[in-house]
Amino acid sequence: MTHVLIVEDETRLRKDLVDFLGLCGFTASGVATAHELRQALADGSSPDVVILDVGLPDGNGFELASRIRETRHCGIIMLTALGDSDDRIRGFESGADIYLVKHSTLREIEAAIRSLLRRNGALPGTTNGNGDQWVLDGTNWLLIAPNHRSIKLTATEFAFMSVLCGRGGDICQREDLMETLARPRANFGNRHLDAIVSRLRRKIEERTSLPAPIKVVYGVGYTFTATAAVQ
Repeated sequence: MTHVLIVEDETRLRKDLVDFLGLCGFTASGVATAHELRQALADGSSPDVVILDVGLPDGNGFELASRIRETRHCGIIMLTALGDSDDRIRGFESGADIYLVKHSTLREIEAAIRSLLRRNGALPGTTNGNGDQWVLDGTNWLLIAPNHRSIKLTATEFAFMSVLCGRGGDICQREDLMETLARPRANFGNRHLDAIVSRLRRKIEERTSLPAPIKVVYGVGYTFTATAAVQ
Protein backbone atom coordinates (compact mmCIF):
# COMPACT_ATOMS: atom_id res chain seq x y z
CA MET A 1 0.00 0.00 0.00
CA THR A 2 0.96 3.63 -0.43
CA HIS A 3 3.05 4.86 2.51
CA VAL A 4 2.34 8.37 3.79
CA LEU A 5 4.76 9.80 6.38
CA ILE A 6 3.40 12.68 8.47
CA VAL A 7 5.92 15.08 10.02
CA GLU A 8 3.92 17.13 12.53
CA ASP A 9 4.71 18.19 16.10
CA GLU A 10 1.07 18.73 17.11
CA THR A 11 0.21 15.38 18.69
CA ARG A 12 -3.55 15.52 18.10
CA LEU A 13 -3.28 16.54 14.46
CA ARG A 14 -0.59 13.94 13.78
CA LYS A 15 -2.68 11.18 15.35
CA ASP A 16 -5.85 12.27 13.51
CA LEU A 17 -3.99 12.19 10.20
CA VAL A 18 -2.43 8.80 10.86
CA ASP A 19 -5.78 7.31 11.93
CA PHE A 20 -7.80 8.86 9.12
CA LEU A 21 -5.37 8.03 6.31
CA GLY A 22 -5.11 4.48 7.64
CA LEU A 23 -8.89 4.20 7.35
CA CYS A 24 -8.63 5.49 3.78
CA GLY A 25 -6.40 2.58 2.78
CA PHE A 26 -2.97 4.13 3.15
CA THR A 27 -0.10 2.94 5.30
CA ALA A 28 0.35 6.00 7.49
CA SER A 29 2.98 6.74 10.12
CA GLY A 30 3.94 9.88 11.97
CA VAL A 31 6.96 11.57 13.50
CA ALA A 32 7.10 14.74 15.59
CA THR A 33 10.51 16.26 14.83
CA ALA A 34 13.06 16.81 12.10
CA HIS A 35 15.39 14.43 13.95
CA GLU A 36 12.76 11.67 13.92
CA LEU A 37 12.19 12.27 10.20
CA ARG A 38 15.90 11.91 9.44
CA GLN A 39 16.07 8.80 11.61
CA ALA A 40 13.08 7.21 9.87
CA LEU A 41 14.60 7.83 6.44
CA ALA A 42 18.00 6.56 7.61
CA ASP A 43 16.36 3.40 8.95
CA GLY A 44 15.01 2.60 5.50
CA SER A 45 11.57 4.18 5.47
CA SER A 46 10.55 4.86 1.85
CA PRO A 47 7.43 7.02 1.91
CA ASP A 48 5.50 7.68 -1.28
CA VAL A 49 4.26 10.98 0.14
CA VAL A 50 5.61 13.13 2.98
CA ILE A 51 3.23 15.54 4.70
CA LEU A 52 5.52 18.15 6.19
CA ASP A 53 4.94 20.88 8.77
CA VAL A 54 7.11 23.98 8.37
CA GLY A 55 7.41 25.01 12.02
CA LEU A 56 9.02 22.00 13.67
CA PRO A 57 10.70 22.43 17.08
CA ASP A 58 14.13 21.35 15.81
CA GLY A 59 14.08 22.13 12.12
CA ASN A 60 12.81 24.24 9.25
CA GLY A 61 10.30 22.55 6.99
CA PHE A 62 11.47 24.47 3.92
CA GLU A 63 15.02 23.21 4.39
CA LEU A 64 13.79 19.68 5.04
CA ALA A 65 11.71 19.76 1.86
CA SER A 66 14.79 20.78 -0.15
CA ARG A 67 16.77 17.93 1.37
CA ILE A 68 14.02 15.37 0.73
CA ARG A 69 13.71 16.55 -2.86
CA GLU A 70 17.44 16.08 -3.41
CA THR A 71 17.58 12.57 -2.01
CA ARG A 72 14.14 11.00 -2.44
CA HIS A 73 11.66 10.35 -5.22
CA CYS A 74 8.47 11.04 -3.32
CA GLY A 75 5.66 13.56 -3.21
CA ILE A 76 5.84 16.41 -0.71
CA ILE A 77 2.77 18.11 0.75
CA MET A 78 3.37 21.03 3.09
CA LEU A 79 0.74 21.42 5.80
CA THR A 80 1.35 24.57 7.80
CA ALA A 81 -0.20 27.56 9.50
CA LEU A 82 1.88 29.85 7.25
CA GLY A 83 -0.54 30.86 4.52
CA ASP A 84 0.96 34.06 3.10
CA SER A 85 1.82 34.23 -0.59
CA ASP A 86 5.55 34.52 0.15
CA ASP A 87 5.43 31.39 2.31
CA ARG A 88 3.61 29.45 -0.40
CA ILE A 89 6.15 30.53 -3.02
CA ARG A 90 9.00 29.55 -0.72
CA GLY A 91 7.34 26.19 -0.15
CA PHE A 92 7.09 25.44 -3.85
CA GLU A 93 10.63 26.64 -4.44
CA SER A 94 11.81 24.31 -1.67
CA GLY A 95 10.33 21.33 -3.49
CA ALA A 96 6.75 21.03 -2.26
CA ASP A 97 4.28 19.61 -4.77
CA ILE A 98 1.23 20.84 -2.85
CA TYR A 99 0.94 23.55 -0.16
CA LEU A 100 -1.99 23.35 2.29
CA VAL A 101 -2.86 25.43 5.31
CA LYS A 102 -3.83 23.77 8.57
CA HIS A 103 -7.53 24.57 8.43
CA SER A 104 -7.79 22.13 5.49
CA THR A 105 -10.16 19.24 6.24
CA LEU A 106 -8.99 15.65 6.45
CA ARG A 107 -10.89 14.94 3.24
CA GLU A 108 -9.04 17.77 1.46
CA ILE A 109 -5.73 16.36 2.60
CA GLU A 110 -6.70 12.89 1.38
CA ALA A 111 -7.79 14.36 -1.97
CA ALA A 112 -4.46 16.18 -2.26
CA ILE A 113 -2.58 12.92 -1.66
CA ARG A 114 -4.59 11.09 -4.30
CA SER A 115 -4.17 13.94 -6.78
CA LEU A 116 -0.41 13.88 -6.22
CA LEU A 117 -0.28 10.11 -6.65
CA ARG A 118 -2.24 10.34 -9.91
CA ARG A 119 0.16 13.02 -11.11
CA ASN A 120 3.10 10.77 -10.26
CA GLY A 121 1.48 7.67 -11.72
CA ALA A 122 1.46 5.93 -8.35
CA LEU A 123 -2.24 5.85 -7.46
CA PRO A 124 -3.40 2.48 -6.09
CA GLY A 125 -6.11 0.58 -7.89
CA THR A 126 -8.92 2.02 -5.78
CA THR A 127 -9.97 5.54 -6.59
CA ASN A 128 -12.16 8.04 -4.88
CA GLY A 129 -13.59 9.94 -7.83
CA ASN A 130 -17.20 10.58 -8.74
CA GLY A 131 -17.62 6.96 -9.86
CA ASP A 132 -17.22 5.93 -6.22
CA GLN A 133 -19.50 8.61 -4.80
CA TRP A 134 -22.24 7.85 -2.27
CA VAL A 135 -25.33 10.08 -2.26
CA LEU A 136 -27.49 10.94 0.74
CA ASP A 137 -30.98 11.77 -0.49
CA GLY A 138 -32.57 14.10 2.05
CA THR A 139 -35.99 14.08 0.41
CA ASN A 140 -36.55 10.33 0.50
CA TRP A 141 -34.16 9.40 3.34
CA LEU A 142 -32.10 7.18 1.07
CA LEU A 143 -28.39 6.38 0.99
CA ILE A 144 -27.45 5.57 -2.60
CA ALA A 145 -24.32 3.52 -3.17
CA PRO A 146 -21.88 3.90 -6.12
CA ASN A 147 -23.43 0.79 -7.69
CA HIS A 148 -26.81 2.62 -7.59
CA ARG A 149 -28.33 0.36 -4.95
CA SER A 150 -30.23 2.34 -2.32
CA ILE A 151 -30.86 1.90 1.38
CA LYS A 152 -33.94 3.30 3.07
CA LEU A 153 -32.87 4.94 6.31
CA THR A 154 -34.73 5.34 9.58
CA ALA A 155 -34.96 8.81 11.13
CA THR A 156 -32.07 8.03 13.49
CA GLU A 157 -29.92 6.56 10.71
CA PHE A 158 -30.58 9.54 8.49
CA ALA A 159 -29.65 11.97 11.27
CA PHE A 160 -26.41 10.05 11.85
CA MET A 161 -25.55 9.99 8.14
CA SER A 162 -26.39 13.69 7.74
CA VAL A 163 -23.82 14.61 10.38
CA LEU A 164 -21.22 12.20 9.00
CA CYS A 165 -21.57 13.21 5.34
CA GLY A 166 -21.76 16.89 6.23
CA ARG A 167 -18.26 16.84 7.73
CA GLY A 168 -16.50 16.25 4.40
CA GLY A 169 -14.46 13.34 5.72
CA ASP A 170 -13.56 14.89 9.05
CA ILE A 171 -13.95 12.84 12.20
CA CYS A 172 -17.27 13.32 13.98
CA GLN A 173 -16.83 13.37 17.75
CA ARG A 174 -18.87 10.84 19.72
CA GLU A 175 -20.25 13.61 21.94
CA ASP A 176 -21.56 15.57 18.94
CA LEU A 177 -23.19 12.48 17.45
CA MET A 178 -24.81 11.49 20.73
CA GLU A 179 -26.15 15.02 21.26
CA THR A 180 -27.73 14.96 17.79
CA LEU A 181 -29.22 11.48 18.09
CA ALA A 182 -30.38 11.72 21.72
CA ARG A 183 -33.17 14.19 21.07
CA PRO A 184 -35.80 13.79 22.37
CA ARG A 185 -34.55 10.71 24.24
CA ALA A 186 -33.09 11.35 27.67
CA ASN A 187 -30.84 8.32 28.10
CA PHE A 188 -28.54 7.93 25.12
CA GLY A 189 -24.91 6.85 25.51
CA ASN A 190 -22.00 5.21 23.79
CA ARG A 191 -23.65 1.78 23.72
CA HIS A 192 -26.72 3.17 21.94
CA LEU A 193 -24.53 4.93 19.37
CA ASP A 194 -22.41 1.86 18.70
CA ALA A 195 -25.51 -0.30 18.30
CA ILE A 196 -26.98 2.11 15.73
CA VAL A 197 -23.73 2.18 13.76
CA SER A 198 -23.37 -1.61 13.87
CA ARG A 199 -26.89 -2.13 12.51
CA LEU A 200 -26.41 0.53 9.85
CA ARG A 201 -23.11 -0.96 8.66
CA ARG A 202 -24.69 -4.40 8.38
CA LYS A 203 -27.69 -2.97 6.55
CA ILE A 204 -25.47 -1.13 4.03
CA GLU A 205 -23.31 -4.16 3.33
CA GLU A 206 -26.26 -6.55 2.99
CA ARG A 207 -28.17 -4.31 0.58
CA THR A 208 -25.30 -2.96 -1.53
CA SER A 209 -22.77 -5.81 -1.41
CA LEU A 210 -20.14 -3.12 -0.73
CA PRO A 211 -18.05 -2.46 2.38
CA ALA A 212 -19.73 0.16 4.55
CA PRO A 213 -17.48 3.28 4.46
CA ILE A 214 -18.31 4.12 8.08
CA LYS A 215 -15.17 3.73 10.15
CA VAL A 216 -14.58 4.09 13.85
CA VAL A 217 -11.72 6.23 15.14
CA TYR A 218 -11.24 4.55 18.49
CA GLY A 219 -11.75 6.81 21.45
CA VAL A 220 -12.77 9.73 19.22
CA GLY A 221 -15.76 9.06 16.97
CA TYR A 222 -16.69 8.07 13.43
CA THR A 223 -15.86 9.16 9.90
CA PHE A 224 -17.22 8.51 6.41
CA THR A 225 -14.25 7.41 4.34
CA ALA A 226 -15.78 7.63 0.86
CA THR A 227 -16.77 10.62 -1.24
CA ALA A 228 -20.32 11.69 -0.35
CA ALA A 229 -22.82 14.18 -1.74
CA VAL A 230 -25.86 15.40 0.20
CA GLN A 231 -28.91 16.19 -1.93
